[in-house]
Amino acid sequence: MHPPVRLIATDMDGTLLPLLSKSVTERGARALRAAQQAGVTVVIATGRRSAYTTPLLEGLGLRADTPLITSNGAVIKTLGGEAIERCHMEARVARGLCGLLRGFGSVVFTFDRANRGELVLEDLEQAHGRISIWIEANRNAIEVVKPLENAIPDGENPIQGMVAGSVSQMRAAERALKASEWAEACESACTEYPARDLSILDLLPRGVTKGWALARLAARLGVDRKETMAIGDNWNDVEMLEWAGQGVMMGNAAGELRTLAKTRGWKQTLTNDQDGAAVAIEGALRKRIIAMRESSVTMD
Repeated sequence: MHPPVRLIATDMDGTLLPLLSKSVTERGARALRAAQQAGVTVVIATGRRSAYTTPLLEGLGLRADTPLITSNGAVIKTLGGEAIERCHMEARVARGLCGLLRGFGSVVFTFDRANRGELVLEDLEQAHGRISIWIEANRNAIEVVKPLENAIPDGENPIQGMVAGSVSQMRAAERALKASEWAEACESACTEYPARDLSILDLLPRGVTKGWALARLAARLGVDRKETMAIGDNWNDVEMLEWAGQGVMMGNAAGELRTLAKTRGWKQTLTNDQDGAAVAIEGALRKRIIAMRESSVTMD
C-alpha cells in the first residue's frame, strides 16, 4: 500500500494537454485545483522553457507558489516567477555539441534571458520545416546566429540545448552523443512523436533530468518519494517516474513505454485526449481521503 500522496508532478505535452491543444481541459484544471485544495503540492514538470509554460497555466486558478520544473529539470521556479534553482551547461560543451550534432537536425540553445536571444539557432528555415508550430509560438524569442558557436562564447552558458528531427535521426544523434567525448559532460533526454515522425533530443547539464529536479524539490518540501506521484507519457519522463514512488504512464504513450511501465510497476491511465492525467489525480485524491479517514478512526 502506498501512503497518501502529498506531491503530484505532471508533464504537460501529451499528458495534461490534449493532442495539438494549447490549453488544459476544464477537467484537468479542476483536478489540479482540487489537489491543491486538499493540501497536495502540484508540480508542473515539462521540457518547455518557463516562458513557454506559464501562459498555458494562467487563468487555471492555480496558486502563485505552484512549482514549475521546466527545461527538463534545468530550471525550477514558481508560477509566480520566484526562482528556486537553475543549472547551466558550460559554453565549451555547448560549442562542442554544435559541431557534433548539427548534421542530424536543427540545433537550438536556450539562454536565461528575456525576449529575443533567449533561443538561438542558425537555420530558421530548416527548423521551420520540422517544428513549425514551435517556431511560430516562439518567434519573438529567437535569434539567428551562424555559425551557432558564435552565440556561445565563454561565460555565456546556456540552460539547455535541443536537436529536432525525425525519430530515426534523433536516435542516431543520441548514439553519436553517447559515443563522443561530450558524453560525460552532457545529459540527454529524448521525446518522440512517432505519428508525426518528430523527435526532440534535449541536451542538459550532466545529471540534470526531470527526476533529478523532482527529487531536489521534494527534499526541499520535506516530501518522501513514496508520497510522490509522477505522471508522464514520453522518454524524458522516465527518470521522474522512476524516482516517484507512484508512477503513472499515459495511455497515449508509445507501446515501448507502456511495456516499460508494466515491468516497472507503474500504473497506466487513459490517453491525454481522455483526460488521463485528471483521472489519475482524481484517483489519488480519493485514496488520500480514504486513508486520512481510516487514520482518524484509528487515532480515535
